[in-house]
Amino acid sequence: MPSWSLGSGKLLLLEGDIARSDTDAVVNAANSQLAGGGGVDGAIHRAAGWEALQGACRLHIDEYGELPAGQAMITPGFGLAARWIIHAVGPIWRGGHANEPDLLASAYRKSLRLAQEQDCASVAFPALSCGAYGYPVELAAPVALTELRQGLEQGLVAEVRLTLFGKDNLVRWTDLAKRIL
Repeated sequence: MPSWSLGSGKLLLLEGDIARSDTDAVVNAANSQLAGGGGVDGAIHRAAGWEALQGACRLHIDEYGELPAGQAMITPGFGLAARWIIHAVGPIWRGGHANEPDLLASAYRKSLRLAQEQDCASVAFPALSCGAYGYPVELAAPVALTELRQGLEQGLVAEVRLTLFGKDNLVRWTDLAKRIL
């Protein structure tokens, strides 16, 4: 498993099901309505317990409204091994002219800060916005890896596991990380 020591922390890239992560927190690639969905979001909802997780998400929506792109919020992990689920809303790719890099960076940064606030030593991230939201991996990776590196160097968490779906994604992200980190 590819890994990098960054500051006093470690970044690992691995292939797997993020919903099975045994980290302190997992980051969910959420939509603005926190309504569950497909991909990472659906897998986390199913593993955590759909009704319990949706109840917590609905409370947030009722109190604060939709969660805009670039923002994150936290709920308990419910049925997951992880104690916490950090719901991060990445931007939908619109060709790079709708502030996508800043919004993507913000989603990673705010997720790391929420993990730190809950005293999480380890957190698993998916490749935010790179699935259904269409963000090209070659453009998302520098943003994501830079934010994760900075969070580790600042000591926000001790370990980040970038958990990727499929061997091809792992190879692709590993090649990009070797150039970026």
